[in-house]
Amino acid sequence: MAKFVLAGKADCPYYAKAELLADALQLSLPNFKIRKICILPDEWKKWLEATCVLNGWKHDKSPLIWRELLEQGGKGMLIGGFSDFLEHCQEYYSITSDMPTETMLSVSAENLETRVNFIKEQQQHHNSHINALHIWISGALNPTCHILIPNLLSAEVFPHTTAIILHMLEVEGDEEELKGLKMETEDLALPLLHHVTIHTDLELAFLEADVILLLDEWCDGKDAEDECHGERKLNKMKECYKEYGELIDTRAKKDVKVIVAGDSFVNLKCSLLVEKAHLTDSRRFVTMATQLENMARAILAKKLKM
Repeated sequence: MAKFVLAGKADCPYYAKAELLADALQLSLPNFKIRKICILPDEWKKWLEATCVLNGWKHDKSPLIWRELLEQGGKGMLIGGFSDFLEHCQEYYSITSDMPTETMLSVSAENLETRVNFIKEQQQHHNSHINALHIWISGALNPTCHILIPNLLSAEVFPHTTAIILHMLEVEGDEEELKGLKMETEDLALPLLHHVTIHTDLELAFLEADVILLLDEWCDGKDAEDECHGERKLNKMKECYKEYGELIDTRAKKDVKVIVAGDSFVNLKCSLLVEKAHLTDSRRFVTMATQLENMARAILAKKLKM
């Protein structure tokens, strides 16, 4: 599978041209995937500099395009700007772009308007719940949540909070199961709980997050036997947590607290988040190695004859 990342200024005509070329490739090639990062013009320079420093790249204009190395792991391979991407597409896929200048300008203006409106909606969303604490739980269908939620949403854990909005995320999860969990949570009638939202994709993931709990595991579903062992499992997890890191960096609050819990790869998951969320203080990320903690408790209990 070829996965490309296309980043650019919202008002850049060449970002618009590269975007439509990538869309055409994605429609015609089943193994071609594209992820877009649209940045406001006044934020572009800072974002570009930080991304290039992080990856050891040299690039000074919009758009910035790279290929993620899904099989090898690690940082992506820089393609370059629009002309480099066009040359790559011509060489490997025999496809080109002949978009007229007028269309480029029209699409870039539309991109900017869409991005500005999205930012406004984010602000309105925030203002409507100005006093609420936003808690995101990813991997919400993990059985742990049934015990975690009533203990988490309490005055003992958040003594200075008057309202909590709980966002439950399970990427590609069963929406009916999430609705069931939402109803169970609402039925608890917890004093601090304002309301609950559910999500099965990353469209709004980690928006305005104050606290993020990541419980994602990769050992469920009918492909568990295959996916939970070896490189395929590891690569899937790496790809997901890199994307989580980027989303946390651009959507969560700057003083967000992120907790990574689980039975496997917790330290690797946390390091991937820190690597990609390079504008967020790394001290705001912590891990909880559940399996190791349970083993330690068992050893202590045995020694204490409990």
